[in-house]
Amino acid sequence: MAVWVIGDLHLAFGAPEKTMDFFGEPWIDYTKKIEENWRSSIAEDDLVLIPGDISWAISPEQAKKDLEWIHSLPGTKVMIRGNHDYWWTSLSKVQKILPPSLNLIQNNAFHWKGIGIAGSRLWDSSEYEFSPYIEYRPNPKAKKLETGLNHTSEDEKIFERELMRLEMSLKALSKDCQRRFAMTHYPPISADLKESKVSQLLEKYNVSECVFGHLHNVSKSRPLFGKRSEIIYHLTSADYLNFSPKMIFEDKP
Repeated sequence: MAVWVIGDLHLAFGAPEKTMDFFGEPWIDYTKKIEENWRSSIAEDDLVLIPGDISWAISPEQAKKDLEWIHSLPGTKVMIRGNHDYWWTSLSKVQKILPPSLNLIQNNAFHWKGIGIAGSRLWDSSEYEFSPYIEYRPNPKAKKLETGLNHTSEDEKIFERELMRLEMSLKALSKDCQRRFAMTHYPPISADLKESKVSQLLEKYNVSECVFGHLHNVSKSRPLFGKRSEIIYHLTSADYLNFSPKMIFEDKP
């Protein structure tokens, strides 16, 4: 069995007017690419982490088609909320329409075959920004990503609240976990791996790997993220991974 990750699926089966195709290459036929790569790599007894921005739906009912599409793919899936997951309202409402192979992390932890997964969405942080790593493409409908810029006191309040939620989730991890993973939607650390509030927290709870997304149009010509203090940080936005899930752990017999 193996653990895979792919974030920022931005599915729009329930809201076809919001499909990502209008962003041009590489988003043309992106759901087809994801499905083909997923089915060619992932087995039914594998685990797939999806760190947010799952669906463009605005209600649980509208998200049903997107969630059923994920359910139709192999593996057990575990997800956290992204900043665009407006359909993810109250946990009780979402769980009512959740297919059986999908699992949620929200102030809790998920355990699977000796592996523990904790996580929270996080938010923009004044500790780092990523504009120098983004390749902006001409597109009148695209919004420039300015993570860390124009940071407000309200942003800081949201970030601190998310940090508390992350620690709540980390505390819920079993002491018997053989490996500990963390999922965040927003990046938890700077591209050059300078210490951050999140990295300190992950080290405190002995996390081995952290996966996240949120960043798009990231330049692949510059090194970014990697390993710091025994924790490996993986950027896993779908377009950054060429719409192919990334294996981050394999338990070979």
